[in-house]
Amino acid sequence: MKLLITGGAGFIGSNFVRFMIHKYPDYRIINLDRLTYAGKLENLNDVANRPHYQFVKGDICDRQLVESLVAGETVDTIVNFAAESHVDRSIAQPDIFVRTNVLGSQVLLDAARKYNVKKFVQISTDEVYGALGETGFFSEETPLCPNSPYSSSKAGADLLVRAYHETYKIPVNITRCSNNYGPYQYPEKLIPLIISNALQDKELPVYGDGTHIRDWLHVEDHCSAIDLVIHKGKPGEVYNVGGRNEWANIDIVKMILSILNKPESLIRFVQDRPGHDRRYAIDSTKIRTGLGWTPKYTFETGIKETVQWYIDNREWWTRP
Repeated sequence: MKLLITGGAGFIGSNFVRFMIHKYPDYRIINLDRLTYAGKLENLNDVANRPHYQFVKGDICDRQLVESLVAGETVDTIVNFAAESHVDRSIAQPDIFVRTNVLGSQVLLDAARKYNVKKFVQISTDEVYGALGETGFFSEETPLCPNSPYSSSKAGADLLVRAYHETYKIPVNITRCSNNYGPYQYPEKLIPLIISNALQDKELPVYGDGTHIRDWLHVEDHCSAIDLVIHKGKPGEVYNVGGRNEWANIDIVKMILSILNKPESLIRFVQDRPGHDRRYAIDSTKIRTGLGWTPKYTFETGIKETVQWYIDNREWWTRP
């Protein structure tokens, strides 16, 4: 199989590239990444010299480059991780998110259509569903109701993917995951930010009252789910991927402080951000029963391993 993986130098993308190289050493993998602030080539130093792996620096909005890669390599499968993903940044600069997340996805879809790619997998997010109340779960049938420029841009891309399947019969899948955590995550997101700040005895900013709830998924479990979708996913279907690990933000912060033996006096509650969804939780029954996916990490095990990774790799997150 020949795969074009976009955004493969970022957090989830780099973990997925490594996962696939180790599991399928004979697969041809092309990693296309623009190397923005959140994408680092050093994330893949350990696999950079593998014989069937190639890195290409470039933008998914560059139609000529994308088409040359898909046609030149006779790509079988496109997996699109490439995205601007930080909600706070989307509030400040929504235009950048629309360009990369919507228009970039269209460029990839056009290439997939033109060169008869066998599978297009769009990596999306549970944030496209909006917010939940105190009970219930997002299913694949939950209406899209995004509340931030980031989630709106991802929802727009999802709808384009669906439309290209319905209109042009491109074999597509969309995966919508809950919050990921694990190694190589840029320290602007909650868990790596709290770990890195605590290790430096800096204040730990927590939005609002800290009771916003997220469903947490270890990045390796996410990678294994995408692998199944590539090989077994039914064309046109959406698959939700969740870890069944609901935690309030403040409880995660306190857990990390406990692991690091740091005082809770480092916590500082800050003004909540606009449009901040209160709770996300995913029903992943479809991918569990239909494709046989089972996550291997409990949150307690995964968070301890993640904290240890940031302790052992201080140079990675302190380097400018």
